[in-house]
Amino acid sequence: MSRKRLMADHGKSGEHQALSGWVRSAVLCAAILLSWRLPAYPQQKTEDLTNKSLEDLMNIEVTSVSRKEQKISQVAAAIFVITQEDIVQSGATSIPDLLRMVPGLDVAQINASNWAISARGLTGRLANKLLVMIDGRTVYVPTFGGVFWDVLDLPLEDIERIEVIRGPGGSIWGANAVNGVINIMTKKAAETRGAMVVAGGGNLDQGFGTVQYGGSLGKSTDYRVYAKYFNQDHMPDPVGQNGADGWHVLRGGFRADSNLSSKDTLTVYGGLYNGREGLPTMLLPSITSPGPQATTTQVNLSGGYLQSVWNHVYSSRSDTTLQLSYDRYGRSDAIGETRGSFDADFQHHFAWHERQDVVWGLDYRYSASRSAGSFTASLNPASLNTQLFSAFIEDEIAVVPERLYLTVGTKLEHNYYTGFSAMPSGRVAWAPNKHQMFWAAVSHAVRTPATTDVSLRASLGAFPGPGGVPVLIRLFGNPHFKNEGLVASEIGYRTTVREQLSVDFAAYYNSYGDLQTVEASAPFFEAAPPPPHLVLPLRFGNLMHGETHGLEIAANWKATNRWTLSPGYAFERIHMHLAPTSQDAMGSVSSAEGSSPAHSAQLRSHVALPHGLSWDTAAYFVDRLAGLSVPSYTRIDTGLSWQFREKIGLSVAGQNLLRDHHEEFVDVTQTARTTLVKRSAYAK
Repeated sequence: MSRKRLMADHGKSGEHQALSGWVRSAVLCAAILLSWRLPAYPQQKTEDLTNKSLEDLMNIEVTSVSRKEQKISQVAAAIFVITQEDIVQSGATSIPDLLRMVPGLDVAQINASNWAISARGLTGRLANKLLVMIDGRTVYVPTFGGVFWDVLDLPLEDIERIEVIRGPGGSIWGANAVNGVINIMTKKAAETRGAMVVAGGGNLDQGFGTVQYGGSLGKSTDYRVYAKYFNQDHMPDPVGQNGADGWHVLRGGFRADSNLSSKDTLTVYGGLYNGREGLPTMLLPSITSPGPQATTTQVNLSGGYLQSVWNHVYSSRSDTTLQLSYDRYGRSDAIGETRGSFDADFQHHFAWHERQDVVWGLDYRYSASRSAGSFTASLNPASLNTQLFSAFIEDEIAVVPERLYLTVGTKLEHNYYTGFSAMPSGRVAWAPNKHQMFWAAVSHAVRTPATTDVSLRASLGAFPGPGGVPVLIRLFGNPHFKNEGLVASEIGYRTTVREQLSVDFAAYYNSYGDLQTVEASAPFFEAAPPPPHLVLPLRFGNLMHGETHGLEIAANWKATNRWTLSPGYAFERIHMHLAPTSQDAMGSVSSAEGSSPAHSAQLRSHVALPHGLSWDTAAYFVDRLAGLSVPSYTRIDTGLSWQFREKIGLSVAGQNLLRDHHEEFVDVTQTARTTLVKRSAYAK
């Protein structure tokens, strides 16, 4: 082969306060007892980054670019890897906060349980151009094409790494992998044997804990099971009052890895969760209401999944993988949806002759949605079953072995709404020596319609019209909504200097077509729901196009044997235009251009101190969001960790230390009203 392959709000009831207090006390007691009496598994003692050369870090193997393992130093894509060491050193307690360290990834918190996250711009609470996976299982929601970040959670100690690709991944992963791909990879069960207890609390994260145990079943199977709980306090609203956005979630899960034979492995995962969150929102209660009313909805959250992955190795040059998964969730929000999705994914990886490495595969998804709806928002039809079929192929050609590689591929996908679409890409990587690599790529990707694009009925406002006849402003989906398209051109460069400095640079130009707008339509009269009223309809359209360009830089510098600095910077410009026929009524251009920062930067510092101590600090600067009138801000997090016994560690951390509170994002749809991210601290 040409390259190495390795196949709740603040006003909670007294009952809930008592329950959460009991849970915190129980977890803390368990921590004290179990940490002294049960064996800790190997991951508890995290390998220090100071023991690795930067060349080792640049040779971490990743799988999300081409569905096969490649060294990060040889990948022809803008990729950033968050390692387990990065997770420990960050002090973050959630996956969205972990993602802040990635240059070119926009991460903004709207309120306690809602985030706006996107790669390379076009950010929003319902951002629909970023594909997110856990161990290769897609978690994007077909209803709106985005991710429920509030329920995307698992024990951070079980994450091996998070691979973040900025740029299209459609030729491998299909529609919705437009601006980026995030793949969260968990550790094998064999790496988490023994018992682990994590417990902590603070002023915002009032109580959190994980209890986990891993072991073996016979000689061929390793497993782990866990339970995780957290209870987060409310944050203040823009005038400093109780934002009523407190929330809590309890989840449990398992993983089992089995060696079925010398050539076959089987991994089975599963999980369940249940919780409740306060969601500050704007709702129109009735046609005769004077307008949308600020209210707080208590949303019940529940769901779970089951996933299996079977890998068969035919030889050192060929292997196959079959992945099956079923996901189900329910949410008692305005739409009140329950959805179940079944996915089947097959891929074959083989070496062809001496210079070609081929991956091809087939995918199928069946998704069934049922929704209750409300006057505020509903789907028409309320129940819908959809299917998706796709096939892909990618060929990596060693033009000059170990020096020059050409990768070409495409994905052909058929979806329920728009039929067939093709997503080709071409990538080239040139490594003049082992310390440098240049790369370039051209890709086409599409964002296929979500259910809301086609079927939404949302009541936005009402007012009395002539003669006292009520007038209702309503947003409708468009049955003829088209695919949104992207053609992306990228270049990049990676280098290491004397094993003390590594630099990763990427630049891009994105050209978008048929982006979503909100178009005014002809008024009509309707009698139901009463009273009879005039409807001013708005409908989704595809009448915006434009371009974005920018650059991203990430570096690692070992200033001394004990001190590592990791700076990053991203710049982006967005230019959008309406078609001459557009009658856009919602400021789509200003929203698209002004929802992402032009400049963002971060600087992370890790100092390994004597006697098992380490000190970590991170500073994040985010430029203003002009279209949302959100000012720029700087966030500083810092933490001190002490591994005072082999099996016991203690850490204290402070977050958002510069200011008592700050605003990060405004959801233009007002389905999630803004609260202010406040200064916080915790001990763990």
